[in-house]
Amino acid sequence: MDIISHSQTAQTAYQDLLRLHLDERAAEVTGAIEERHRGDRTYLYERLRIGTETRSRYLGEDSPELRDRLARAAALKSDAQARRQRMTRLTRILRAEGYIATDRETGSLFLAFARAGMFRLGGTLIGTAAFALYQGELGVRMDTETLAQTGDIDLASFQRLSVALQDKVEEDPGDILSALKFDPVPGLQDRQVWKWRQSRSEVMVEFLTPAFGDETVKPLPALGVSAQALNYLNYLIAEPIPAVALYRSGVLVQIPRPERFAIHKLIVADRRREGPDRGKSAKDRAQAAFLIEVLAQDRPDELAEAWEDAQSRGPRWRTRLEATLARMPETAARLADLG
Repeated sequence: MDIISHSQTAQTAYQDLLRLHLDERAAEVTGAIEERHRGDRTYLYERLRIGTETRSRYLGEDSPELRDRLARAAALKSDAQARRQRMTRLTRILRAEGYIATDRETGSLFLAFARAGMFRLGGTLIGTAAFALYQGELGVRMDTETLAQTGDIDLASFQRLSVALQDKVEEDPGDILSALKFDPVPGLQDRQVWKWRQSRSEVMVEFLTPAFGDETVKPLPALGVSAQALNYLNYLIAEPIPAVALYRSGVLVQIPRPERFAIHKLIVADRRREGPDRGKSAKDRAQAAFLIEVLAQDRPDELAEAWEDAQSRGPRWRTRLEATLARMPETAARLADLG
């Protein structure tokens, strides 16, 4: 397939837009910063006094970039108007340069979830909704056929992170979804709700979490939802990255690393051949092939690391990868050439 890159102007505009959205999030911080340590990781919180109560608001895992933004919070706050005007100009540039914008209904949902803190608290977009956003992260053109929607918007998060954060979304996701005309779809066996369907469009929103054995429904307290647990998902959502969906002046969300997304799609394609979603297996292979071709050229070391990681996770992982790659000789050759 032919990979066509966006112009340097467009790629620079996207990176500037992402930086401004991260600045915008930091500019909202007004309280004192506190650290919390869990294992070998450090998490940063904002401590706020609301009336007679003190509340801690999760900001993110400690990093030099986050520390730098928090140190500049006051200055960022004073630049708010100019920053938002520039964000609007940059989104206009990206549309003119051929970036495919998020449709109104999906963008409205992303914006409502972002305002509630869904992505700040560890929610990660996966599936085609995330795949579409790699046009910005990788600077490559995608056509409407490549981005053919399945109707699903999937969000995933680690249960242990959701429990450990001791913070929660600022608005109930069920209320958000109801306001956007989504109805809950109870599970057939236990009647627990982890997905919603919009009747007028058949769009489905699903919440997922990694399984380490039994694929049951588990609570995600930070996000205020229950989620279907799935094996192999832990690999996909480890170390997610920020991204901007082109809706209005942009919505800051979180997506998997592209190399992990690509390799995970190889596994999902094999799993789906066994169940009711087997019709989606071809789409999974197409997305994996596209990303692996781009990454083999532009980020071979990161792709090689993700490939080696997946192969190291045991014979079940390798069997699924080999089964899918047997149907994708060109992609298999690219991965083999990584050395």
